[in-house]
Amino acid sequence: MILAAPTPAAWVDAACVHWRELLIDHANCEKKAASSALALIFAYPEDQELCAALSRLAREELRHFEQVQQLMRRLQVTFERQRPGRYAAGLRAALRAHEPARKIDLMLAGALIEARSCERFALLAPRLPQPLGAFYASLQQAEARHFELYLRLAQRAIGNGDVAAVQSRLRALAAVEAELISGSDEQLRFHSGPPAAYLPERAAIAGAPLKRSAAPCRAEVPPA
Repeated sequence: MILAAPTPAAWVDAACVHWRELLIDHANCEKKAASSALALIFAYPEDQELCAALSRLAREELRHFEQVQQLMRRLQVTFERQRPGRYAAGLRAALRAHEPARKIDLMLAGALIEARSCERFALLAPRLPQPLGAFYASLQQAEARHFELYLRLAQRAIGNGDVAAVQSRLRALAAVEAELISGSDEQLRFHSGPPAAYLPERAAIAGAPLKRSAAPCRAEVPPA
């Protein structure tokens, strides 16, 4: 795995409780993933291999979006508008602005986002009941393919085959990504850090037990 830090346990705890909120953001993430792939096709139309690969990826991400929508209807989760988290903006701020360095950074950022999704699907799948657990387990495999694709595109973008240069830049961006998912966040998002109320040190300072404001997923999944 290319990630510089694991997902905090507090995030997993929060996600298993507030699964409805997370599922709504998951739908948004699938749309954003498709949109990002299309944006790269428009940005680099001369790169035919990139365009072909990301066209296929965009279609797959939209299929995932449709699957999440179907699951939301089955689980009676109503769509609500959500404020975006700080993750994507924080990662974009670390990207270089000049070409061809920007193209390389965009590919590496895509790889990190997909790798984080892969890791979190793997963490959530065994802790959530059906149908969520099986669905997230299937998506873990897709996200693994996606981050490997973005890594290959980054290696191609560097041109001279300098693997060390790509790895060095990947480590730098991975450090930024790790910081973004490790710090506390105001709201729970699929790529956020843990909400402050779920961090033990915050709960101890407040003199209160860890927040558990929603029923666990296993108690609320309607029968198929």
